[in-house]
Amino acid sequence: MALAGYVGQLTSHPPPHKLFNSNFSLIPKPKRSDLPLQALTVFTDGSGNSHKSVILWWDDQRGQWNSDIETVPDSPQIVELTAVVRVFRKWSMPLNIITDSAYVAGIVERAEASVLRDVSHSDLFALLQELIFLLDSRPHPYFIMHVRAHTSLPGFIAEGNRQADLLTLQVQVLPDRIAQAKLSHSFFHQNAGGLKRQFGLTSQQAANIIAVCPDCQKHSFPSIAGGVNPRGLQSLQLWQTDVTHYSEFGKLKYVHSSIDTFSGALFASCHTGEKSRDVHKHLMRAFATLGVPSQIKTDNGPAYTSATTKTFLDSWGVTHITGIPHSPTGQSLIERSHQSLKRLLQQQKGGVGTATPEECLQKALYVFNFLNCSLLDNNPPIVRHFNMNDSLEARIKAPVLV
Repeated sequence: MALAGYVGQLTSHPPPHKLFNSNFSLIPKPKRSDLPLQALTVFTDGSGNSHKSVILWWDDQRGQWNSDIETVPDSPQIVELTAVVRVFRKWSMPLNIITDSAYVAGIVERAEASVLRDVSHSDLFALLQELIFLLDSRPHPYFIMHVRAHTSLPGFIAEGNRQADLLTLQVQVLPDRIAQAKLSHSFFHQNAGGLKRQFGLTSQQAANIIAVCPDCQKHSFPSIAGGVNPRGLQSLQLWQTDVTHYSEFGKLKYVHSSIDTFSGALFASCHTGEKSRDVHKHLMRAFATLGVPSQIKTDNGPAYTSATTKTFLDSWGVTHITGIPHSPTGQSLIERSHQSLKRLLQQQKGGVGTATPEECLQKALYVFNFLNCSLLDNNPPIVRHFNMNDSLEARIKAPVLV
């Protein structure tokens, strides 16, 4: 070992014994290089889930990635070691090998000119034996490097490692429409009309999905109905506004809501009270989401009949009307939406994890406005709201005066 790097001439004067007169040679220079080579760079990777052993390299002539993939039904370490052995089997020229397996990189760094002990795993023993033979018989050097997997760093090495990772993924088969509808309903709990529209199901198929949902069996969500209250002839003409209590929200149990009587689009927000300032905060958010209506109808509560609320609505140019005192039927549309919103909140409680009251309310509003629709009208409320108003239509051409 002391003479391994000596470049001069050696003269040996052994004793006359025959053991010292036999020819001997020093260990040859290792094939493994400590620095990257100006040579072909090959990326290797493997997966224990898909059992894919991947070799990837860049082809300069064709300007694209080339790959060699084999299926190895074994552990992830065996799968990745198989890829490296295939690299040495495939190329004898100088190589740069990039792997994201520290196990494989450590074995290759120590395998050259080593003595293999007995290994109980027959497949691993065969791979190690072939690896040592290929390394010892290589005529050209090689360089191997370990990199971290699943990084977002820029550069050729990270890009090649990402491409190799993608090739090891399993092929995801998209479920059929019924399975997709079941997965969507387990998260959103939309009604039968929404499932029918979104996934192209029949009314019976949508009803069957809801019938087997444990959350919807207890809290059934009705289809969107029109009601008999006076309604606007287009969106943003007449709203109904009211407040309800949802005790599970704690301090934010006061849920203020507004519904467009024509489209059925609903906006709700949770607050710590039901005073005038809470009404103003709710209406400001509702205006920013759905638009400013021409008229709002409320009950005769003190928060709605106060002078500050009148001043607030006048500043926005909104006409305020009230219904008959102590007659909840005058606000039937908003009362019905309160029931539907509470049912939807109860259905979605079966989801995984915990959410804040604001997050729960926004998720329920998304389902109410964008997913749910009646079996008679195939459009959800938000589509009717923004498509059935002249002022909200898109201008394809600018107006021209001739």
